[in-house]
Amino acid sequence: MPNLAKLQIAFQNIYVRIAAALLIALTIGMAVYLADVPQDASPVVHSQDISKITALAASKDKLDYLLVAKPLSESPRYVFKFKGAPELHVVKVPSTSHLSLEREVLLKNAIPYSIARDDYLASHKAVLLDEGQNATTAEVLSFLKRHALDIFLIGLILYAVKFGIPGMGMSANVIAPDKLKGSMDDLIGMEDIKQEVLHLEDMIRNRSEYKSHNIDKPFNVMLTGPAGTGKTKLVGYLAKKLNVPLIQASGSALESGYVGGGSKALNALYRKACARGSCIIFLDEAQTLFMPRGRGEKKWEDDTANTLLGLLDGVKSDKGQGVIWVVASNFDDASVEMDEAMLRRFSVKINFRLPNKSERGELLKSFLGRKKAGLVDWNNLDLGQVAEMTANLSPALLETVVERASMISIQEKAIINTDLMFRAFERATLGLTDRATTAEKHKQRERVALHELGHFFMQIDPYLRQGWSLDQVKEKSHLLKISTESVSKLGALGYVLQSGDDVSLRTLEELEQDVIQLYGGVAAEELFYGARGISVGSQNDIEKATKMLNLMVNRLSMYSRSKIDYTQLKNEGSGERTIRQVEEKSDELYSYTLGAIRDYKDVIESIKDTLLDQYVLSKDAVFALLEERHDLLMAHISGPHRANLKLCTETAIAV
Repeated sequence: MPNLAKLQIAFQNIYVRIAAALLIALTIGMAVYLADVPQDASPVVHSQDISKITALAASKDKLDYLLVAKPLSESPRYVFKFKGAPELHVVKVPSTSHLSLEREVLLKNAIPYSIARDDYLASHKAVLLDEGQNATTAEVLSFLKRHALDIFLIGLILYAVKFGIPGMGMSANVIAPDKLKGSMDDLIGMEDIKQEVLHLEDMIRNRSEYKSHNIDKPFNVMLTGPAGTGKTKLVGYLAKKLNVPLIQASGSALESGYVGGGSKALNALYRKACARGSCIIFLDEAQTLFMPRGRGEKKWEDDTANTLLGLLDGVKSDKGQGVIWVVASNFDDASVEMDEAMLRRFSVKINFRLPNKSERGELLKSFLGRKKAGLVDWNNLDLGQVAEMTANLSPALLETVVERASMISIQEKAIINTDLMFRAFERATLGLTDRATTAEKHKQRERVALHELGHFFMQIDPYLRQGWSLDQVKEKSHLLKISTESVSKLGALGYVLQSGDDVSLRTLEELEQDVIQLYGGVAAEELFYGARGISVGSQNDIEKATKMLNLMVNRLSMYSRSKIDYTQLKNEGSGERTIRQVEEKSDELYSYTLGAIRDYKDVIESIKDTLLDQYVLSKDAVFALLEERHDLLMAHISGPHRANLKLCTETAIAV
């Protein structure tokens, strides 16, 4: 709405406001003046006595004129004047009586009368007044009735310009400390995060001690980390521990869609906090406020961020000394570019992380422990195994898995155990699976089975080539199940479900192995159907492999002595060179994958029929089948493939 935006900017000037007020007053005055008509000076006698109308039948010869004013209104008025008399008589009657009077008195007695015209009423305004009513007041009321809609629209526009449209401003909840639920003890694990919060509490409580070190600025707090890690809960715990109210609002709700709307909302939020003395203002999902300023062409686009900068910069008076700003975001300055001035305003930054395996076990134990006795089979529940399969899940997602387990338990009237938790994890992460979609598509299911087995064998390939036993490989493998059931959420006709890994720092060799595992599916299809028999089912695998190769070759330059980020080089020649390097490395890794998977062709062929028959093979079932085919499995495995790949990698690095 560019016109409204310009109007808002203009109304920030006090002289524009004064001019607008004078213009409205002048318009009203002119309307009243133009509507003014010279009035008849005859005195008016008001009455509500109907008998005066019936008496006109006997004195109709003396009657100068008789008019009926507003005959269709609720209160028609009979206006008459006698010959030679100076005064006008006005008799106000109910609308129900008017019809009877007209028929039984006027028409029956042939008393001449007519309807009062508008020009007569304009020059005899006193006729329409009630007894004792002031003419000026009546004129004002009449004007207001005629222009009520106009006045309302003008008022609405002025309100929208000043305050924004109702319902589009910030919605902030003020929560008293005694209404906040939970405590710091509910934050399971995360001891490093707890220590940061306890340090923050100490800083706020012992403000005077920090002032002795010349630290007198507000302790603004920035919380960052993945969604569902407890940032919002922790702010509530802190407010409860400090015994101060919490004002919670969403950063995305700041903007009302009108110029200055975000600034007004922030200032209103701050005034509300100052009125309560010590208080925490919590802005959730506030990442948009941290974007670098000055990127837009419109100067008012940074108004909200500039206002927040001013409020965060420090308190110039005593009234806001107890206000603590806490903002939360799923991003930090390491993942996205943020405004340097805004980051400097936050003296305390707490980075949340995903729980590790032991913390996931404690969280699962806590969530399951809240259920009534007898609903959880603790003897048949391996929390360590469940914690391993739920790698890289946030506390909120872990709670979702437990809730899903409860739903399945209620539906099937079963007790929660390891198997049920596994199914709940699968349902929460993958969604619904379906056999009916592929039941009659045997050819497609066969291709899917070979594809998924290709992924699995390339996952365990390096361990087998190192001479590990199947028991050792099983312990090391992250496999949970291989399925040929369709998953509508993923748009897949089959999948290999495996647990994640808590380790986020991966080496070149580990990244290469990830790419090889992704290529395992398409390599299996080529092995059994030929190069022209590869299906579009490999699309997702190839997309992931391409991203990983781009990371390895271009962003991290793992295959070059020059450690630079090639993606930042804008010249056309460097782009062609890096694409060629990605293609060469992809060809090298895929060639190894295709060569390595040939060693497993007979084993894959023998397991495929079992997978097609049962649709799903668990980790135990897969390794039991491998144990039965141990001799067939080990007959073709040798070590040259990986050695050759390693040699190629070292050669590339040396170059």
